[in-house]
Amino acid sequence: MGSLTLIENAVRAGVWHGVISADAAGQATPVIEVSHLGKVLPGISIGAVDGAAGRWVVSQPIPAEVLCDGVLTFLVREAGREAALGHFTILTGAAIAEDMVAEIDLLRAELDLLKRAFRRHCLESGA
Repeated sequence: MGSLTLIENAVRAGVWHGVISADAAGQATPVIEVSHLGKVLPGISIGAVDGAAGRWVVSQPIPAEVLCDGVLTFLVREAGREAALGHFTILTGAAIAEDMVAEIDLLRAELDLLKRAFRRHCLESGA
C-alpha cells in the first residue's frame, strides 16, 4: 500500500473539500475520515478525479452542532491510521489577534493522537 498526501484543501459553503493523492499506481480508493475533538464526523464522500489516476476528491460537510466560538481544528486522516494527512481550522466568533491559538489547538489534537497511539502500543507490547 502506498502513502497518501493531501494536496488541496478548502472550505466552501459549509463543506470541506480536499484532494488526496497516492504515490502508488493502481491503489484502491482509500477510506478517509475527518475528526474534530477525537470524534469522526459523518457524511464524508470520496470520488476519483476524472482523468487522474491515484487522485480522489473528498468532501466533508461540517455539522452545525460542532460550530462554536473559538478556533476549531479538524484532522484529516486515512481510517485506521493515527498519522494525519492534514488538517483545516475554522475560526468563529470574536476575532483572535494572534494565530498562536490555532497552533495550540492543532498541537492539542496531535497530542491526543499520540497519546492514543502510545496507550495502544503499551497495551499491545505488555509494557
